[in-house]
Amino acid sequence: MDRTVRNLLVSFACLLVLGCMGVFAAVRQATRPVGEVAVTIANEFDNFFISERGVTALLTKGGKEPIVGTRPEGARLRELEDRLKAHPFVREAQVYRDLAGNLHADVRQNRPIARLVHPDTRLDNYIDAEGKPLPLSPLFTARVATVSRPGGLALQNGFFRDSTGQRYLAFLRYVDEHPFWRAQVAEVFIEPGGRLSFTQQVGDQRIEFGLPENISEKFAKLMVFYRQIPSVLGWDTYHRVNVEYQNQIICE
Repeated sequence: MDRTVRNLLVSFACLLVLGCMGVFAAVRQATRPVGEVAVTIANEFDNFFISERGVTALLTKGGKEPIVGTRPEGARLRELEDRLKAHPFVREAQVYRDLAGNLHADVRQNRPIARLVHPDTRLDNYIDAEGKPLPLSPLFTARVATVSRPGGLALQNGFFRDSTGQRYLAFLRYVDEHPFWRAQVAEVFIEPGGRLSFTQQVGDQRIEFGLPENISEKFAKLMVFYRQIPSVLGWDTYHRVNVEYQNQIICE
């Protein structure tokens, strides 16, 4: 029994010492001025809408609020984090200090899945996977499908976020989530009546997709066309391919 009590006391003392050391290190870290700002940008999709310099500019308000030499902590760190999250191309951000006192900003980029084309090209913008609008960037142009309405009609930014637009967003997400279709689908048109059609990167066919329903089945039929027709008759044999109707592929 005495040995058990002694072991418990030793364990408690060790934990207490470790806790005190942790508190001491935290206090020392908080009172140490920032010597360096380290920016890390997760870029799994090769998008370059925001740079390390851009992140640093956001943190310092373009150099008006320097960080090096200051002692940001608590609320100030959260303020810097919120400043990064307010940028449209920042999906997630975390700002913290290490034991050496340096400040770290870890950023995960938001990314577009399509570009909305308007009659006035100055109004063009991207949308992300949730249908939220993203501005164009002077730093980088994303290789994504364009979306437009024939006849000079404009697509509103909120179109993809209502109950009707969500079906069209599901179509764009499907294209984005499948590398083959992401590389193949070029221009998407929302026709009168809501039917979809699109052009391709390879091949002159206009694909008539119909309403955005049974999406995976329709793309499966189109894949059958790709595998069986062009290799035998050539890519330019047909100029119109319709996969709208169940169990049918119409080629003209």
